[in-house]
Amino acid sequence: MAAAAARSLSWPGRRALPLVVILGATGTGKSELALQLGLRLGGEIVGADSMQVYKGLDIITNKVSSREQASCRHHMIGFVDPLVSNYTVVDFRNKASALIEEIFAREKIPIVVGGTNYYIESLLWKVLVDTKEHARRCDSGSPICAPQETTGPSPQGAASRKEELEQLDSHELHRRLRQVDPEMAARLHPRNKRKVARSLQVFEETGIPHSEHLHRQQEEDGGSPLGGPLKYPHSCILWLYADQAVLDERLDKRVDAMLAAGLLEELLDFHQRYNQQKVAEDCQDYQHGIFQSIGFKEFHEYLITEGKCPKETSAQLQEKGIQALKRVTKKYARKQNKWVRNRFLTRPGPHVPPVYGLEVTDLSQWDENVLKPALQIVESFIQGQQPLAEPVKMESKMLEDKWSHHMCELCDKIIIGDREWAAHTKSKTHVYQLKKRWKLHSSLSSAGSRAPYTETQGDSDGTENLGRDQI
Repeated sequence: MAAAAARSLSWPGRRALPLVVILGATGTGKSELALQLGLRLGGEIVGADSMQVYKGLDIITNKVSSREQASCRHHMIGFVDPLVSNYTVVDFRNKASALIEEIFAREKIPIVVGGTNYYIESLLWKVLVDTKEHARRCDSGSPICAPQETTGPSPQGAASRKEELEQLDSHELHRRLRQVDPEMAARLHPRNKRKVARSLQVFEETGIPHSEHLHRQQEEDGGSPLGGPLKYPHSCILWLYADQAVLDERLDKRVDAMLAAGLLEELLDFHQRYNQQKVAEDCQDYQHGIFQSIGFKEFHEYLITEGKCPKETSAQLQEKGIQALKRVTKKYARKQNKWVRNRFLTRPGPHVPPVYGLEVTDLSQWDENVLKPALQIVESFIQGQQPLAEPVKMESKMLEDKWSHHMCELCDKIIIGDREWAAHTKSKTHVYQLKKRWKLHSSLSSAGSRAPYTETQGDSDGTENLGRDQI
């Protein structure tokens, strides 16, 4: 933190190297811009993609070519064995942060690029609880460990413990969390097993509720309701964005290009080497490791039946997988842009670096609209000057509570977050249930008006108010 703070200080004549972060949806050209900036500014590229850290599936994970990696030094790509299922964002953060410091020490610019939201957040903010570090301290007999920490699992077992917890029934998992950390349990939906398991793991391995860890981070100097302080105050954020319809068409064409490059052959080979036995034992897992890659599970039916069914059926399953891949890819692009808007653009104050938007709708204007402005922005940061471009600004939505807990009795659903609750109340399902309740109320009222008066009718049984609070 001290080194980062020192780099953030600049005065005329001194170069203050920034941390450059390139954000944007898949298909917007992040890797291309990172490469061009790296070559022109003497930078090194740090990948922040949760699937590109694994070896294999180079086409489906859209890794940069070996030629591109040779032209400009890349890090954090293709170094984890594909059978490893317990590689976590904490593992990524620890390795990538050390690399960033090494790059700065060589007086070069680290350029972080990738589309995995929580990987990028882990580098910019202090937002994670490192349970493996707690375990290491305890194994070494550190006096700062709480007594209950000494009985926790070793660092090697930390991630596997989370996987063990995920095997529990979601209601049982959430019940356990309510007992030890009711605040965190209220924030998390019972069906969100991965986050519930993570919060339980934090408590088991540190002896401190996850919510308490987060409060401590937020209370640190520079912290905020969004998390702990910025780790690199001198950060330069570039956001590539495009018209959605144009991007959708571009993503469809990219899937077609992947197919032409041998996507199906890559998937079949990977399936036979790493997944076929798991399928035979009915223990395949598309929720952990590289098997989470967009595209792998979409072709599941095609992969397990290839060579075992008529060609016509195989062709149909292949086409089904292609269409699913295109659909999921476009959905993921929207999710990435939503994250940028929510995490960076609607959060005012010094706890979020300025974000400079670069439109990539018209690729024929790449140099004019993207490369030249990006170079000017980064060079201004290096010289400690204000860029000519204005950062993107959106209306603040700080009043929204993303952790608020809502119970919709009509739909029998738990909704977490103000925005999600507002969306739910306007959804077709909820509106249908409202109309259904209103019709029931109307029919009961009508029946009551036709029934002869009796003494007991004067006693309220609550039916006269049925549904009014929901309408």
